[in-house]
Parts: sequence; structure tokens; C-alpha cells
Amino acid sequence: MTIAENMVVTLNYKLSNHKTGETIEETTPEQPMVFLYGVGGIIPRFESNISGMKVGDAFDFHIEAHEAYGLSDESKIAMIPLHVFHDEQGKFDHEYFTVDAMIPMSDGDGNQLRGIIREINEEDLKMDFNHPLADTDLHFSGSIAEIRTATADEIAHGHVHGPGGHHH
Repeated sequence: MTIAENMVVTLNYKLSNHKTGETIEETTPEQPMVFLYGVGGIIPRFESNISGMKVGDAFDFHIEAHEAYGLSDESKIAMIPLHVFHDEQGKFDHEYFTVDAMIPMSDGDGNQLRGIIREINEEDLKMDFNHPLADTDLHFSGSIAEIRTATADEIAHGHVHGPGGHHH
């Protein structure tokens, strides 16, 4: 069986910064990555690099930033008034809100966002809503652990069900 559209793929990988070699993320055999291939849930170049592989096949490739999580977009950086982050007593939590902290937020439509604090001054927080790996060339190495045909429910829902996947 080979990796193709509507297959459930289980794999282990190490993700590192292609330029620096710094490890960003690594799966384990106990907690592998499990996903439905071909539904747009992961980086398209990642999928194209593992297309046609079989169980036991190893992979080792890099994806440039513009084909991974993109390049930084200045329009996704915002100055937000400090008072927005005050608690019920009107105080600002200097221990929680620090430079480089990732803060969960929501926009005016209720969409969930995560912003990284880039600067704090007396009046504003500079928040960066670009993906944390924007501008990063990625390097993936690993191997394919398991491949199976997705169930009709998984295909209809666009994600994996059962062990390692989503449960309804």
C-alpha cells in the first residue's frame, strides 16, 4: 500500500530549522503524527514529498519558508492598547505578558488567534499574528510507520477518527 489521497498515514518525524539545525519538534513512536492525506490539513509540499511512499520508507527533505508557513506579513502585526490586557482590577500582569510570549486571542468575529508579543511599551503591546514558523526554512526527516485506507466517515469529515485521531 502506498501513500495517496484518502489514506490515513502514520509517521514519525523530526522537524528542524533547515538553516540552523535547531530541532523544532519531534514525534515519538508512542505519539506519532497521524493524518488524512490529501485533504489540505498539512503543508502541501510535505504531502508531495511523501506521496507514493510505503511503510518503512524513510524521508529526508527541506521546504523553503515561502512553501511552508510563509513569509512574515506586516499586516499581521498590530499595536494593541495595553488596557485591553488589564484584569478586573485594572492591573497588567507583567509576568504573563512578556516579550516572545504566545497569547491566545480572538478577533471581532470570534475567530481564535495566537499572537506573539514582540514589544511592550507604556501604552501598547506589539502583537505578531504571523505563524510562529513564518520565515523559517524547514527540514523534515523520519519514516512512514503505517498506511491504511480511510473510512467513509473519515473522508466525509476530512480527518482521522479512532486511535491517534479525532473522536466524536
